[in-house]
This record gives sequence, C-alpha cells and structure tokens, in this order.
Amino acid sequence: MNALLIILLVLLVISGLGLILFILLHSGKGTGVSDMIASSVYSTQTGTSIVEKNLDRITVAFAIIFLLCLIGLMIVYPQGHIAQR
Repeated sequence: MNALLIILLVLLVISGLGLILFILLHSGKGTGVSDMIASSVYSTQTGTSIVEKNLDRITVAFAIIFLLCLIGLMIVYPQGHIAQR
C-alpha cells in the first residue's frame, strides 16, 4: 500500500465518522426526542441559531472532505481493487 492510499483511507474513515456524529447532533424539526434534548441544552433562541450555523458549516466541511476522498480513491484505483505487489 502506498502513502496516498493510506492517507485517503484514513481521511475517508475520519470524515465518515465525523459526518455521522455531526448529523446526529443537528436538532430535529419536529416534536421528537432531539427537540426535547435541544430545548434543555439551549435555553435561548439566539444561541441555538449560532450553534446550528456552526454545525452546518462543520457538517458541510466533513461532507466535502468525504467526497474528495472518494473521488481521489476512484482516480487512484479505477479498477476497484488494490493490486498486491
């Protein structure tokens, strides 16, 4: 395995886990459990909007990194398998 493959795979795993974490941290739009938790954690509306904006930015950053790693892996290994050398 070369260094580029290892770097892309590590970034792919980290960004995938980050996406899962930050998507789950977003508050729901309904009256479910996530709204109950969010309302107890954030007492003011202004703080919630700032937190939501930051969560959106971080989530988008993780998604861009994830997609770039996928595209990089498709370019490096277009056949879909890693050749043993």
